[in-house]
Amino acid sequence: MARLADFRETVGIVTGASSGIGAQLAHDLAARGMRVALFARRADRLEEVATEIRRAGGDATVHVCDVSERASVEAEVGKVVERAGRVDLLVNNAGYGRHVLFKDHDVDDIERMMRTNYMSTVWATKAVLPAMRRRGRGWIVNVSSVAGKLGQPDEAAYSASKFAVTGLSEALAYELAPLGIHVLTVYPALIRTEMFTPDVMARMPARSISFLEPTVLSRDVLRALARGRHEVTVPRWVAFVYVLRALLPRFHRRMTSRVRLPVLPDLTT
Repeated sequence: MARLADFRETVGIVTGASSGIGAQLAHDLAARGMRVALFARRADRLEEVATEIRRAGGDATVHVCDVSERASVEAEVGKVVERAGRVDLLVNNAGYGRHVLFKDHDVDDIERMMRTNYMSTVWATKAVLPAMRRRGRGWIVNVSSVAGKLGQPDEAAYSASKFAVTGLSEALAYELAPLGIHVLTVYPALIRTEMFTPDVMARMPARSISFLEPTVLSRDVLRALARGRHEVTVPRWVAFVYVLRALLPRFHRRMTSRVRLPVLPDLTT
């Protein structure tokens, strides 16, 4: 029951589906037979993704939704359930980040980031649970981040929001399993998306930058679903750093400081 490999005649919701990871997952799920509901704020971009999916023979619906607003999330999930009568898969992918030191980060934006990255996962999961429970089956994929396992300087608020997703997901994996609902948490490292603007890149050490394409992440997520896994880190080798941090915390802290801090000109101002 924990494994999901056959997507024919299933219904899925993907948040943050207008670009990047969400758009790629939506394409790949639809190509395998899933009817995909696309959630995001940008109607024009959602329509483009939906059109591409339909031209390829897939089924996609557009749901303009601001995931930072509970009412918007609940309303659009309700439309999917009303239309399809079920939700088999929820992919909580919507989110954004800021590369900014905590001392300079506007509190209003920190609050909005927590709503978008974490509370949207809470609201969407709560909204799909009744439909999944009625059928006694379902899959929830929560996209966290490596920054949700390893706190990152210049990303304090983002790390905090993703740590929240990590903790929620780990607890839900236990709670929902007896109900037939499987939870998979995804920890991407550097995936080439719109988040990495020139300004962001200027605050990152050049030697640590090695991007993967969204196609790689989508492939690994689908493999993890097929194998019934609860966690997947992309790329897989980054999981070694989790072990390093646990076994040699002082060494890990020194290395993170040496790599991340020298490129931040505003660190001491």
